[in-house]
Amino acid sequence: MRNFTLAINVLLKSHLAEQLASYQGFKKLQVMGKKKTATILFIGDVVGKPGVQIVSHLLKGLRTKHSVDLVICNGENTHNGKGMNKEALHQLREAGVDVFTGGNHTWNNFNFFETLKTDPSVIRPLNYPRGVYGKGLGIFSMGEGLGDIGIINLQGRTFMSSIDCPFRTADWAIKQMKDKVTCIFVDMHAEATAEKIALGWYLDGKVSAVLGTHTHVQTADERILPKGTGYCSDVGMTGPFESVIGMQIKAATDRFLYQTPHKYECAENDVHLSAVLLTLDTETGKTTGISRVFYPDFNRGEALTSEK
Repeated sequence: MRNFTLAINVLLKSHLAEQLASYQGFKKLQVMGKKKTATILFIGDVVGKPGVQIVSHLLKGLRTKHSVDLVICNGENTHNGKGMNKEALHQLREAGVDVFTGGNHTWNNFNFFETLKTDPSVIRPLNYPRGVYGKGLGIFSMGEGLGDIGIINLQGRTFMSSIDCPFRTADWAIKQMKDKVTCIFVDMHAEATAEKIALGWYLDGKVSAVLGTHTHVQTADERILPKGTGYCSDVGMTGPFESVIGMQIKAATDRFLYQTPHKYECAENDVHLSAVLLTLDTETGKTTGISRVFYPDFNRGEALTSEK
């Protein structure tokens, strides 16, 4: 009986060893098969129906061409150029947008307040006073095998409303997320380029990327900062460029000429898409690649060269 028991123990140990080896091999395959980089597309301020339409027309192709894992879009101007609405939200979501950020115009359409309260994919600047509708941060999936990403929406104070400090608010938000995610994305909605650049340096190494919105003019300063944070001062406008930052030209110029109020209306013509592509290392949270997207390109004529 004793020999029989010993034999059984040997067989059990052998079986357990085989099972363990099989499990470890499976886990090793899982790790080996895990994708280590995520591609994020961030679309700049979408203005009115023309902006929504060009996103609907182009986004599927962009997602395929660049193997995009997550699409973030600033949607605060989708409602006739100021504010957000459910119809635009639905169209953009159907086109492939996963998360929506906002800015100072987020609350211009009163009918959107309930969506701000209840839709987890819509966030607004975090540093507004307590009690304002909506939430300013969230954690979202980047796709199978990629893990989650934290997204923070902030608003600047220079030449804008005197709200809470975006720098200290960012510190607080990062503390809430650092044990949950490796990658953190920041939409800094601000007027002053200096304030955006300062925030980029302040958060270098603390977040994956700081991308600016609000001015509707795409800047050519996209880069990776020394500690691995991707940065661009402004992603630009997705909307009509035969305009003054999306609004009809006459009303905008009359405001400057006469220094009196004139009704802003969304323009319609010469529509372009502005965005930034990011490649993130999902293990370190650092940006490994950044590039601007602008389509279709402007007509710039024939460029001058030193030979002419």
